[in-house]
Amino acid sequence: QVWLVESGGGSVQAGGSLRLSCAVSRRTFNGNAMGWFRQAPGKEREFVAAISWSGDSTYHADSVKGRFTISKDNAKSTVYLQMSRLKPEDTAVYYCASRDGERWRGLYECWGQGTQITVST
Repeated sequence: QVWLVESGGGSVQAGGSLRLSCAVSRRTFNGNAMGWFRQAPGKEREFVAAISWSGDSTYHADSVKGRFTISKDNAKSTVYLQMSRLKPEDTAVYYCASRDGERWRGLYECWGQGTQITVST
């Protein structure tokens, strides 16, 4: 069975921090790269961060570099997105996703339901 469940969303003031978690079914998690995406109202989905299965390779979009960090816990089949120094423009629905294979580049096939992040001034 395939499932990805995000948690940790909510409202925060600008400059604050949040940590998103994505619990993933073992079958979906093992051996696969994981990513975080976001979509703000009226905008296209944005690729935010990704991590290879081994954890040796990560990607962070320029818009979040230095503020967000992706990580994972293989024992818990969970991927995290630590977000700090949040800005109003970070407001969006955040999705975690997985793709077949070790590397984070490529098409992501399985998606969570999303969690809302709202950053206020």
